Amino acid sequence: MAITSAIVLFAVIWFMTFFIALPIRVRTQGDEGKIEPGTHAGAPEVHNLKRKALISTAVALVIWAIVVTIILSGVISVRDLDWFNRMGPEG
Repeated sequence: MAITSAIVLFAVIWFMTFFIALPIRVRTQGDEGKIEPGTHAGAPEVHNLKRKALISTAVALVIWAIVVTIILSGVISVRDLDWFNRMGPEG
């Protein structure tokens, strides 16, 4: 695995974990009872973005390490995912 592939894989995993973490423990303006004029009641009042980014980084790093280990060890290869035999015979 090249360094570029590893960085792209980490970025994809990080964004997936970050988007999963975004709606967790969000306090909306409607929950707080402080709705600013011109905004929706579902707009976040307390979102804790920095904490969620740090937690997402830690979780993504663990998941990334597991995926990279699986890829580099050869336990699962691209040929294992070729269910329609489009790659042809091994040569």
